[in-house]
Amino acid sequence: MIVMILEKVPLRLRGELTRWLIEPRSGIFVGHVNGMVRERLWEKCCKARGAGGVVQLWSTNTEQHFKMRMVGDTTRQIVELEGLQLVQVPLEPGESVEDDETAPPDMDKKS
Repeated sequence: MIVMILEKVPLRLRGELTRWLIEPRSGIFVGHVNGMVRERLWEKCCKARGAGGVVQLWSTNTEQHFKMRMVGDTTRQIVELEGLQLVQVPLEPGESVEDDETAPPDMDKKS
């Protein structure tokens, strides 16, 4: 299985992807292709994305059962931690993480 998410890319690129994958929602493509087609779709998107961004996820035999990669101007970033791929949401300019937000909730506290 493969999922591709396209952000701010030319419409012609989205049209080309519909030859291989279905688009259940604008900019999100899903399908089942072999590894060679997956690589060629990635190469095509990297070349034709313009100023936009592309995210590709696919099934594989790893601990998470999938891998992902990103290129271009996306709203998130991939971070690898001890062999796991995680998604990081960057802070907006001027935004900070408060100590109260990072502390785990107190499950024994009664409201």
